[in-house]
Amino acid sequence: MSEHAISAVDLGLEFPTRDGKIEALQQINLEVESGEFIALIGPSGCGKTTFLRIVAALEKPTSGVIRVNGLSPEEARKARSYGYVFQAAGLYPWRSIAANVRLPLEVMGFDRRERDDRVRHALDLVGLSGFEKQFPWQLSGGMQQRASIARALCFDADILLMDEPFGALDEIVRDHLNEQLLALWQKTGKTVGFVTHSIPEAVYLASRIVVMSPRPGRITAVIENDLPTERPLEIRDSSEFIAIAQKVRHALRAGGDAHD
Repeated sequence: MSEHAISAVDLGLEFPTRDGKIEALQQINLEVESGEFIALIGPSGCGKTTFLRIVAALEKPTSGVIRVNGLSPEEARKARSYGYVFQAAGLYPWRSIAANVRLPLEVMGFDRRERDDRVRHALDLVGLSGFEKQFPWQLSGGMQQRASIARALCFDADILLMDEPFGALDEIVRDHLNEQLLALWQKTGKTVGFVTHSIPEAVYLASRIVVMSPRPGRITAVIENDLPTERPLEIRDSSEFIAIAQKVRHALRAGGDAHD
């Protein structure tokens, strides 16, 4: 298997329950190139987050093979190959924003000077310079999520895994963060795996959109996004954007119909 940023071959996962096994993922085959922005979209419970958690070594598949930068997920974690942004910001309320961002660097044993430099750079990337000494409760929800992204960026991992990070935010804040994330991706060239339930968000952000079926989660379509790299929010009103969104919507519907 060649060394893609993420490579899954016949990946499957079953959960044991009192009523028998539940098949969460079934024969997932996906190759993600370095520098791609992949959006995973599908109905609730289809395994989008489960797939991301397998990449991050938070779940173990029961079948198939998964590689992250050519390594097993466990090896990739030790190699600091990825950062993970959860649905909730997960900031410690008793630590300042800088101290929250600095936490993984402390765990990893970076020296103080490098920690400070990396925290400063990460906060600058997400537009939070000047908020280092604030506490999470002093920031808006959108700013807290930006701090969470900075924490995932601070040790300069190649891959950024994002589990519906903007789902709980209002539409205005979400639009703003979508713009910022797109600019961040273009600036850093990182590989991004992004879980969402929003078709417009997936089309606006991603270079490819991976459509998943209801459980057991399967990939039913991978849709190329040929929109220009520079994407103002107004592009969502264009005929090109609407056409790609319709492709995604039809693929979601077809995947659901296959399970009826």
